Amino acid sequence: MNVGVFGATGQVGSVMLRLLDERKFQIDELRLFASSRSAGKSIAFRGEEYLVEDAEAADFSGIDVAIFSAGATASLALAPRVAAKGAIVIDNSSAWRMDPEVPLVVPEVNRHALLEIKKGIVANPNCTTMVTMSALKALDNLAGLKRIIASTYQAVSGSGLAGVSELKDQIQALGSSADALSFDGGAIEFPKAETYLTTICSNVIPIAGKLVDEETNEEHKFRDESRKILEIDNLPVSCTCVRVPVFTGHSISLNVELKRKVSTEEASLAISQAPGVKVVDLPTPLEAAGIDDCLVGRIRQDPSVEAGIAMFVTGDNLRKGAALNAIQIAETLQEMGLV
Repeated sequence: MNVGVFGATGQVGSVMLRLLDERKFQIDELRLFASSRSAGKSIAFRGEEYLVEDAEAADFSGIDVAIFSAGATASLALAPRVAAKGAIVIDNSSAWRMDPEVPLVVPEVNRHALLEIKKGIVANPNCTTMVTMSALKALDNLAGLKRIIASTYQAVSGSGLAGVSELKDQIQALGSSADALSFDGGAIEFPKAETYLTTICSNVIPIAGKLVDEETNEEHKFRDESRKILEIDNLPVSCTCVRVPVFTGHSISLNVELKRKVSTEEASLAISQAPGVKVVDLPTPLEAAGIDDCLVGRIRQDPSVEAGIAMFVTGDNLRKGAALNAIQIAETLQEMGLV
């Protein structure tokens, strides 16, 4: 098994390498790729040093599985070239998710989609969509999904290192202020917001992503990707994506209307039996950080509709939301004899 990791020096790329090691993924030859800015760097993996190659100039021959976390622009340019050399590309960006010839896969939900990989590319879902899929699939299997209303609470690491750095700098400004304990909104001078529309520290921002119409691209992603993964083309989905001052862990409040009424106990049992999910009393991003499972709790009846369940889901957006799912796709391809 010859493996290539693209975007190996980035935030998600480093998590991918750590998980490949932790999960003892079979690797006979490893190659690491990044942009020309990072080419030539050395990265340690399983006791050996690997030189990072320039992804634009490299020869991709001999790679069996290529795991991409290099951004949509790079993926659009490079993924077809890598696939043309015989590799199956697993892409973590938004570039290929809605391509009808590219499967969008969460292995616990729709691994059968891997049986048809027309372009040699498999897409990884958005990190917010990802953490809800197994629980939603369990409810769909139980009683059929009729409508979803979602409000997200998205960590700053979803914006990359720039978002993490911005929150960190603003927290330091808050902590050094004598007015911190009597904060009235105007007493503290925070560093200028660069990544976000306004200050993220001590705040929530009701726009995550970029406005593309009345909604943001993050809200479009949640709706479109949910429909594709769950294979319900016209599923009504309303979503509000919010950025919160949390470093790691995306959370989603879900109100799910079902086709038939089920008890809270039935819903909880179905969700608890879903792969990749753990039902807990108090799901928080802090508890979810660094673990594989997505945490689900506050499961209860939604009294606003005849057959509704409300719940709260949280998961590590860098782990299951990105790196882990990509590696699980590679493992599933192995299990199915497709690589």
